[in-house]
Amino acid sequence: MFGRGTRLELQSPRCILRLPVAKDHAQWVHLRQNSAEFLRGWEPVWAPDHFSKSAFQNRVFWAKKTFDEGDGLPLFIVERDSKHLLGAITLDNIRRGPAQAATLGYWIGQDYARMGYMSEAINAIVAYAFSKLDLSRIEAATLPENKPSRGLLEKSGFKYEGVAQSYLQIAGRWRTHVLYANIRMDRRGKTDAGVIGG
Repeated sequence: MFGRGTRLELQSPRCILRLPVAKDHAQWVHLRQNSAEFLRGWEPVWAPDHFSKSAFQNRVFWAKKTFDEGDGLPLFIVERDSKHLLGAITLDNIRRGPAQAATLGYWIGQDYARMGYMSEAINAIVAYAFSKLDLSRIEAATLPENKPSRGLLEKSGFKYEGVAQSYLQIAGRWRTHVLYANIRMDRRGKTDAGVIGG
């Protein structure tokens, strides 16, 4: 389990996934600035203070708060050997009770795209979500034309589920997304849970 006072570090063959810290600011700015043209078409409009130290400190604060309260895993992806920041992956909107579900989001710097890093990160966070957080369903959404992202999800065990109209604001417009989900194999079908109010 995770939450207040816990230190989390997930590992894949080449990467470490961990919470952001204040000293990541310079690397994060460098990576985002160098990848701006690559990223902007897939993300919400960046705020005017997107690269400021205070905005980043706020990002670090909210990442820790989200983690401490058990609401999500907002993690940076760091190359194990070089310690270079590669991108980020977030397991957000964790729902307990009957759902046992969460939503996956991610981005990677342009220089590290299509090199298998994000595939490793997704596999690591999904395995952790299923085995340690006891989740049953991980959901993800991407733009229909984002073929690399769709291929990445499908390669990582996510199945296409449908279309959500005007799902998120991306690059200043409400955009329709395609929906995917990865379902924990031993949780499909009937459960042993009792009937509420029975």
